[in-house]
Amino acid sequence: MNIRPRRFDHPDAVKLNDQVQLEYAERYGDGGDLTYLDPTMFDPPHGLYLLAYDEQERPVATGGWRTQDRNPEGYADGDAEIKRMFVIPEGRGRGLARRMLAALEDDARAAGRVRMVLETGDQQPEAIALYTSSGYTVCTKFGHYREYESSICMAKPLQQP
Repeated sequence: MNIRPRRFDHPDAVKLNDQVQLEYAERYGDGGDLTYLDPTMFDPPHGLYLLAYDEQERPVATGGWRTQDRNPEGYADGDAEIKRMFVIPEGRGRGLARRMLAALEDDARAAGRVRMVLETGDQQPEAIALYTSSGYTVCTKFGHYREYESSICMAKPLQQP
């Protein structure tokens, strides 16, 4: 797997974002994730968006982080928020999500962020298992879905090594 920085509006990123939105709709019965995301939110040094490609140069996984600081949606100063973690179905079970997550954490840490946060849902047991096994714990809800019962917010300190 080859992980490369890409913009959130890169054609491969758009393709995988469309796929993850369909999966969200299947799991939750709605129109997908309605969180507002602007491509510039992931531009360094305030974030990063990554795509993973297989040996045939097909995009197979995606993920990004964006800077968050204390605001009315419940974030804290120094937060880095994970968005659009996704591995295509054919690529699952090979550790791609774990590698993507580690790369995002390393970059956010290098950018001076102190805590990684994310929101997932109760219909995504694979995601919950990944994050739990990677050191994330449930935290106070934040973000667009903080009022939703199905929302699960998690956090992990990004301490300097």
